[in-house]
Amino acid sequence: MIHLFNKGTDLNKPVLLLLHGTGGNEKDLLSLAEMISPESSVLSVRGNVSENGMPRFFRRLSEGVFDEEDLIFRTKELYEFIEEAAEKYDFNRDQVVAVGYSNGANIAGSLIFHYEKSLKGAILHHPIVPRRGIELPNLDELPVFIGAGKNDPICPPQETEELQQLLNNAGAKVHLKWDNMGHQLSRAEVEEAAEWFSKHLL
Repeated sequence: MIHLFNKGTDLNKPVLLLLHGTGGNEKDLLSLAEMISPESSVLSVRGNVSENGMPRFFRRLSEGVFDEEDLIFRTKELYEFIEEAAEKYDFNRDQVVAVGYSNGANIAGSLIFHYEKSLKGAILHHPIVPRRGIELPNLDELPVFIGAGKNDPICPPQETEELQQLLNNAGAKVHLKWDNMGHQLSRAEVEEAAEWFSKHLL
């Protein structure tokens, strides 16, 4: 997978796995990493799927309707890539925290749904439920931040609430931040994510 790795100044801090939104790339969320944990190492990945020339992490059939088979395949692909990257760049695989926006938040959510202990924690900006009708692994105390917009046309509030409930029911500790915004990512949302990160993951 196309990616970049920036070694941090404090190797005891979690490694940030950055996952962009549709049409983004591996440089899009570097500013978020600076705000959330500037001393952390960063592994930023570009999605392997193209939708009309726009990088994504998995295919979709229409807005909000995922190609489930491709989602499962791409989630496994990303999971295995993180394992390989940990070996290549010599970081602790158990210290990876995902920071995803939109499509990137959805693939991060899919990692959590499909693989126990795939992440130490996650910051999910404007995600929706990645899959329904499956049993989630034991997410005992997994810290998850969800940022959501009350007026988000792509990720309606009921999606956010359902995702929060599914994660909580599997044992995760979810912090939900609502904004009177649409699908865009606000500075206030990132600042709250950074504050949450420092309390729960440092």
